[in-house]
Amino acid sequence: MTTAFNPLHAERTVLLVSLKPDTESVDQLVAAHWHVVHARTPQQVQKAVERGAIHVGLVQLPPDCSAQQLAELESCISQSEVAWIAEVRPGQAEDPLVRRFILDFCFDFITLPCDDERLTILVGHADGLWTLRDTEDHALPIKAGTTMIGQCEAMQQLNRGLDKCARTEAPVFIAGESGTGKELTARAIHDRSARAKESFVAINCAAIPPTLLQSELFGHERGAFTGALQRKIGRIEAAAGGTLFLDEIGDMPHECQAVLLRFLQEGTIERLGGTGPIKVDVRIVSATHVNLTSAIEAGRFRMDLYHRLCVLRLDEPPLRERGGDIKLLAQHALELYRRDGARKIRGFSSDAIAAMFNYGWPGNVRELINCVRRAVVMAEGRFITASDLGLPDVAAKAGRTLAEIRCDAERAAVRDALTRHAYSLSSAAVELGISRATLYRLLNSIGLRDEAPTQRHARGLIDGAPCAAASTGRDIEQMAP
Repeated sequence: MTTAFNPLHAERTVLLVSLKPDTESVDQLVAAHWHVVHARTPQQVQKAVERGAIHVGLVQLPPDCSAQQLAELESCISQSEVAWIAEVRPGQAEDPLVRRFILDFCFDFITLPCDDERLTILVGHADGLWTLRDTEDHALPIKAGTTMIGQCEAMQQLNRGLDKCARTEAPVFIAGESGTGKELTARAIHDRSARAKESFVAINCAAIPPTLLQSELFGHERGAFTGALQRKIGRIEAAAGGTLFLDEIGDMPHECQAVLLRFLQEGTIERLGGTGPIKVDVRIVSATHVNLTSAIEAGRFRMDLYHRLCVLRLDEPPLRERGGDIKLLAQHALELYRRDGARKIRGFSSDAIAAMFNYGWPGNVRELINCVRRAVVMAEGRFITASDLGLPDVAAKAGRTLAEIRCDAERAAVRDALTRHAYSLSSAAVELGISRATLYRLLNSIGLRDEAPTQRHARGLIDGAPCAAASTGRDIEQMAP
C-alpha cells in the first residue's frame, strides 16, 4: 500500500523516477529495507528532495525509450544533486541517445533482469559515495580569495598566461571589467613567482585623494608637511622584494603619473621631505577597468607610462562569457557562506541555475558572490531558487527545458477547463478533446490532482482503479506535487 513520507527514512530512501514503476526492482529495494519514493515530474522530484536528505535515485527507462521520453527524464533528474542509477533493458545501452543520457546524468547503470544483491549493492554504493563526497565538501572551510576557479577556455588561457608571467620579472598589466577578479589574478602571479615568500602590497589608486597618493606610494619624512609627525614608509618601499599591485591605475591623477614613471625607469624612490634616492626592488602588477587606449587619446593617461606598465598583458574574461564556470563559482560561493544561513542549504534549484546562466551579470563575479551570500541568508527552503537570488523572472523562463514548457502549458489548459466546467471531469475532458482516463493521468502528471475543490471525489476517481503498488503491498510512496 502507499505510505506517507517519513523524514526518519531519509537516510535510507531511494527516489524512483518512472512513468510506470517496475514491480520487481521496487520489491528488491523494499526487501533490503530501502524506503522508495516515486516521482513522475520535475516538480515531484524537487519536492521529494526538498522534503528529505535523499542521496540516491533510480531512473527506470521505459521499453523502446524515445528521444522525447529521454528529454522528460532528463528534466526530472537534472534538478538535484542526487546520485542517479539508470535501469535499462537488454540492448538499450547500445542506443547512442541512451548512452549519452547515462554518461551525462547518471552515477552508474544496471541492466535488467538483475538479482537482489546486485541492485542493493549498487544503490548502497551510490549512497555511500554521495555521503563521502558531502562529508569531504564540508570538512574544511574554504578561504575566500585563494583559488582561481574556472574551466572555460578563456580561464584556461588566463591560467597559461599566469604561469608565463610568474616566471619573469617584467611588469604585468591586467585588463578587465569591474568585479572580474583582477586582484585575485595579481595575487596568483605573486604566489606562483619566485617572490611568493615576500610581501604582496595592494593600493587602489582611485580610492586615495591626489594630495595623499604620492605620500602613500613613496612615504614621507617627519615634518615633510603639516601633520607629518613621524617618518612613514610608502607602499612601494613596503613591497620591497615582493610585488606591488596598483589597482585602478587608469584613475591615477595625472600629476602622480610622472613620479611613478620615474620610479619605473630608475628603480628608486624619494620620500617626501627626503634628501636622497632609495633603491627599491619590487615587481609591478597593475590593473584597471578603464580603456587606457581611449584615456591616452583623451590626454588623461600618459602613453610612456602605459608602455612601462603594459610589458605583459592579461585579459580577465567577464562572467557572462564564462559558460559553465558560472555554476562552479556559485557553488564555491555557497561553500564559502553556507554557514551564514539558519537553514542547511543543499544546493541550487533548476530554475536558479537557469536564471544564473541567462542573466548578464554586469557586476561579474563580485555580483554573483553577493547574490549567493544574500540567498543563503534569505532562502526558506533547502535549495536556493531564482527568487532567492533576486534574478529577473525572464532569466528563469529562458532556461526552461521543452518538457517543462510543455508541462506548464498542459497545466494551464487543464486548470482553465476544470474552472469553466465547475471541476466536472467529464465536461472538461470533452472540451479538451481527450478521454476521462487521459484526463485522470494528466491530473497526476502535471500536478493538479489535489487542486480541485472536489478533492476527495477526484482522488477517488483517480485512485479508483487498483494500482500495482497497492495490489502487491509494496512500501512505495506516490509523490503529490
